[in-house]
Amino acid sequence: MIDAARFWDKMAEKYSRDPIKDMDAYTYTLERTRSHLRTEDTVLEIGCGTGSTALLLANSVGTYHGTDISNEMIKIARRKVAESSVANLSFEAHPALEGIHVHDGLDAVMAFNLLHLLHDIPATLKAAHTALRPGGLFITKTPCLRDANWKIGLMLKLIPLAQKLGKAPFVQSFTVSAYDQMTEAAGFEIIECGNHPLSPPARYVVARKI
Repeated sequence: MIDAARFWDKMAEKYSRDPIKDMDAYTYTLERTRSHLRTEDTVLEIGCGTGSTALLLANSVGTYHGTDISNEMIKIARRKVAESSVANLSFEAHPALEGIHVHDGLDAVMAFNLLHLLHDIPATLKAAHTALRPGGLFITKTPCLRDANWKIGLMLKLIPLAQKLGKAPFVQSFTVSAYDQMTEAAGFEIIECGNHPLSPPARYVVARKI
């Protein structure tokens, strides 16, 4: 079975070219996220991929850090920054937990389409809680595949074989309700949530550290 860093390194160039599948849902959650950010904020995005979302949000904050487990993803993200005029944006290659642990006093931690790919979601939520200042925000968008239709359910059954062949990453399946409960158990108060898109549900959550 291929490890996560090697898998996403191999996928990086293709990932950077693939179009967003649901632009309406992406745009909606992007604007909702921007509405919660302030121009003086220091934010961290874990699992930033090739930096496309970071580039769109960086002008809404003071300092924006992006991390990803894949060196190849980070190389592409840095290339995009070099080609832009964005000066407050930096990228580093770190696994999600390590990427959180090197920061503290953050105003926001963000993770988009990442958490279902991690082995230990509660540990990641706890690390985000620790890295945030009091009242800081944890903003996530997470596919909740246990609530998906039967076609997605069938695909999930095929994932172990694909993983053995190095054709798929580790994936967790859980419900929207279970994800909300994990978030609250980590010490957060959910202040905004919704499924965007509805099917398969990608759970958008804005949670405040309490």
